[in-house]
Amino acid sequence: MSNNNFSRRRRGMRFRPKGGFGQAQQKPDREAVQARADAVTEQGGAEHVFEKRHTHEIERAENIAAGLPPQGVPENLTPDTGADKKESREVKIDTAAPQEEKPFMPVPISEQPKGILDTIKTAATNLVKKVQRLIRKEKTVCKEVIINAETLETRVAVTEDGRLEEFNIERTTEERLVGSIFKGKVRNLEDGLKAAFVDIGFEKNAFLHYWDIVPNQFDSGVEIVERPSGRDRRPARPKITQKDIPRLYPPGSEIIVQVTKGPIGTKGPRITTNLVLPGRYLVLLPNADQSGISRKIENQEERKRLKKILRELAIPDGMGVIMRTAGEGQQKRYFVRDLALLLEEWHGVQERMKNQPPATCVFQEPDLIERTVRDFLTEDVERIVVDNQKAHDRMRDMISKISARAARKVIVYSDAQPIFDRFNISKQLENAFSRQVHLKSGGYIVIDETEALVAIDVNTGRHKGSRDQEATILKVNLEAAEEICRQLRLRNMGGLIVLDFIDMKSRRDQQSVYQRVKEGLRRDKAKTHILPISQLGLMEMTRQRHTESVRSAVYDDCPYCKGRGKVKSVVTMSVEIQRKLQEILKKRERDESDFQLRIVVHPTVLDRLRTEDEKHLIEMEKRYFGKLSFRADTGMHAEQFKIVNVENNEELASVGS
Repeated sequence: MSNNNFSRRRRGMRFRPKGGFGQAQQKPDREAVQARADAVTEQGGAEHVFEKRHTHEIERAENIAAGLPPQGVPENLTPDTGADKKESREVKIDTAAPQEEKPFMPVPISEQPKGILDTIKTAATNLVKKVQRLIRKEKTVCKEVIINAETLETRVAVTEDGRLEEFNIERTTEERLVGSIFKGKVRNLEDGLKAAFVDIGFEKNAFLHYWDIVPNQFDSGVEIVERPSGRDRRPARPKITQKDIPRLYPPGSEIIVQVTKGPIGTKGPRITTNLVLPGRYLVLLPNADQSGISRKIENQEERKRLKKILRELAIPDGMGVIMRTAGEGQQKRYFVRDLALLLEEWHGVQERMKNQPPATCVFQEPDLIERTVRDFLTEDVERIVVDNQKAHDRMRDMISKISARAARKVIVYSDAQPIFDRFNISKQLENAFSRQVHLKSGGYIVIDETEALVAIDVNTGRHKGSRDQEATILKVNLEAAEEICRQLRLRNMGGLIVLDFIDMKSRRDQQSVYQRVKEGLRRDKAKTHILPISQLGLMEMTRQRHTESVRSAVYDDCPYCKGRGKVKSVVTMSVEIQRKLQEILKKRERDESDFQLRIVVHPTVLDRLRTEDEKHLIEMEKRYFGKLSFRADTGMHAEQFKIVNVENNEELASVGS
């Protein structure tokens, strides 16, 4: 290379290999960037109605307000996806023929005695269902909702043919903050951060960015439906900009806000003025003047029918509604009834706004049982079984307001055996939340949740398949794709997720796995964004966090390993003890007296010291003219040891937790 070329490159020219950098040179996908921002900011809410604009700006301001670096607290990336991946990926063929699956039979439960009329209705309903199953040629899925309502905790499981598909848990002692509406009081404005701090009755003031005060557009998952001109003549509202906010909401003024994210660490709750009230089939937007329909409803004929119903609804001026996916296939009267219930609820909120003092809650997000009725009771649900009489009565009353026929699906469970044991949910939960999840064919997936991302690794294990290795790998990957989508829902994992499937040479096979994951995520209520398999063989995706994961809610970090999942080996502990002993023996002044030390350690470490490392300790005694004695303490941590001077009982060193 000539000096001229070298100096020119040194002055700022960057080396670019021939042919470019491949995919690294492509422009970043705008949707992918936005999905990543949504996933890591932990936005809450059951429905994605409003577009989350300026997410980075809001997150930066919130971090500064909480006394954190603008980019947030650094996160440790320590995923452990298995070191011996190559060994585990070796396909071991098992020629044993797979057993045929038996048809699913619903779990029979003994119901409480009913009146003659109820008995006849139940018998007629069961007969109709049996006839429908015989007439239908396609395979029908038995979908059930099982509810375990206890004093401190409520658990809800949704099963399909006995297989756990959805799981939610809520502690009755914890306040339901996200989704609740408060009458707040503006404490101060920070123009530098473009944010207001609002007192809503908690120790920390809530964070309200100016972008969350300005009316937002609909999210990309909602299609705007234009209303007829006669119904669309609403009083024109003056457009609010960021410059108007200090004038409209000075310190001391009252403001109605809804919590979108609970307090985390040093951050207070995050709030917005774009209010939403979810119902069974509709979402009421009290402060919006547009209406829309969920894009998850894909059938075009059904969309046309629902748009027609939406245009005919008597929506008050200055309000809007969103048609939820649960409304697919429903008749107009259900939407009319749902709208009436939502408006009645909103009027109650308005009354509390007038009468209650500032910094109080005017609407609390419904509990898990009510949300279950709202979100899970669809036409395809065979029955809802609950083991609490009061919860049973409350659910029937709520459902009766919408459909008397649907109310008959709610059944009370009164047997002595726990309801989750009876329906084989406890065992499935135990298997579902382990680090390694086995697949039917013999393969398995390994799931590691870290602070920064979720890493999921796929392995073949003892897959029962053909001798065609590529077909075997594809089959395991397709089965793993379905299980991964299920696990994301069950564990409520969110943020950045990396899927490491078994390497596939064929682009067609890679595309098949990608499509299978996309299909599996369609039923997910959380917003997801997924990218095709990259050149490194990894599939990247984001899943927006609604609430904390089930793992965070149920488990605490182990006090033994401090959440690392690992403790130091006995060899490591032996090395550390010998190092500390050398330090102490070298420091002492030499004299004719014996220097006796007692070392107290965990029994497993003592076994190592007395066997493999005994000769090293004897050499140390001779070299430094000391005498060492060892004692075992079963109550000691495996990483802890203590060194004591025998002569005066002085503790010279204490290492460990």
